[in-house]
Amino acid sequence: MAHLGSTLTATYAHPRPVPTNFLPAISSMASSYKDRFPHYNLIHSPSLPWRPSTYYRVASNSPTLAPYCTRSQRVAESTMLPFVSNRTTLFTRYTPDDWYRSNLTNFQESSMSRHNSERLRVDTSRLIQDKYQQIRKTQADSTQNLGERVNDIGFWKSEITHEMDEMIGETNALTDVKKRLERALTETEAPLQVARECLFHREKRMGIDLVHDEVETQLLTEVDVILCCQERMKLHLDKAIAQLASDRAAQHELEKDLSDKQAAQRIDDKCHHLRNTSDGVSYFRGVERVDATISVPETWAKFTDDNILRSQSERMASAKLRDDIENLLVVTANEMWNQFNRVNLAFTNRIAETADAKNKIQIHLAKTLQEIFQTEMTIDSIKKAIRDKSAFLKVAQTRLDERTRRPNIELCRDMAQLRLVNEVYEVDDTIQTLQQRLREAEDTLQSLVHTKATLEHDLAVKANSLYIDQEKCMSMRKSFPNTLRLVGFC
Repeated sequence: MAHLGSTLTATYAHPRPVPTNFLPAISSMASSYKDRFPHYNLIHSPSLPWRPSTYYRVASNSPTLAPYCTRSQRVAESTMLPFVSNRTTLFTRYTPDDWYRSNLTNFQESSMSRHNSERLRVDTSRLIQDKYQQIRKTQADSTQNLGERVNDIGFWKSEITHEMDEMIGETNALTDVKKRLERALTETEAPLQVARECLFHREKRMGIDLVHDEVETQLLTEVDVILCCQERMKLHLDKAIAQLASDRAAQHELEKDLSDKQAAQRIDDKCHHLRNTSDGVSYFRGVERVDATISVPETWAKFTDDNILRSQSERMASAKLRDDIENLLVVTANEMWNQFNRVNLAFTNRIAETADAKNKIQIHLAKTLQEIFQTEMTIDSIKKAIRDKSAFLKVAQTRLDERTRRPNIELCRDMAQLRLVNEVYEVDDTIQTLQQRLREAEDTLQSLVHTKATLEHDLAVKANSLYIDQEKCMSMRKSFPNTLRLVGFC
């Protein structure tokens, strides 16, 4: 309560008990000050700007302090007396004990306020230092965690980079083997065409030489071997294409993961090197309540580990397929070469047999021609003999005819008559025998001529077969690709 004639700073109230724990929570200090002075408005003193506004107050229009002076309170409430400068007209307000108690209370409150203020300053200084150390430690822990995170990203980056290098090398190796396989598959077309053309040309053999011999059997086998090799090559080529797609897919996942980790490493490295004095630091209200994460360290590491394991699995499958293709190229080249040699051997044997048969036919043909000549000479001699015997027959028959003109008894069957008759029979029998022999000789000559024609035809057949096997087929088979071309190196 502010009384008439009192200063503004003289405020009297009941002494407050000393609290057991003066330092309340920082958040509750303002409210405690409000509870301590509930009837005052907190304003700054215009004449004393250096003094705290919580200590100097303006008196209320209805003061409630100094409850001991109830009469003056009633007077003030009932009627407002004008200011009277003569103190003798006024009654005595307080006793000396009240005055001493008021001073004692003010002294105690002053001491307590100073003590509380000192404790507050010390605790505040300690609190500031503790919080500063705590925040520094928290920031150091965050910086350390960011550094560890950068190291973890660097480790997985090195693992991904190593696996990518291995995968790129394996992909390049498989691509080279695939190209070799394609070249080897292309090289098999020429031997297959040669084998088929050999079969086609051998269909032009004539007569008895159009047989299903060993050469034809081996040629058909060669066609089957080449087709089988081509089928296996195409199958492995399809596998290589699919495996290359899988390898590139795994490599793409690694590259994407590596790109993400490079971006994350740049960001975390920038965060790791940020300091309180760094440029670009600012407030971002509410960012701590935004959780944009989609993984935890376990799933994050498992994702990269799964990518690496997938790449390793594809790389192992690629290496196995590459070895299979290498073995296939060697096996198919050996199979085609072995069959090629067997076909050539069959051709060589067949050509030798045909040449031997041709030589024998030529010998027989020469003998047959000689025999034909001899037979013709024999026929000519028989005809000449028949002509010669005809003269003897004419003489004998003429003699018999003349003797039929003998007169009467002179027609005697004498020895001359009998001999002439016998002579005619003998000459006629001789002529018939010679004519029979002439027919036989002519038949033999016809047979020899037929044999000659047969031998000549057979000789032409053998010559045609030799030309087909030796000139056409064997000349084409000289262009069979070598082993290096069959395995795709050339």
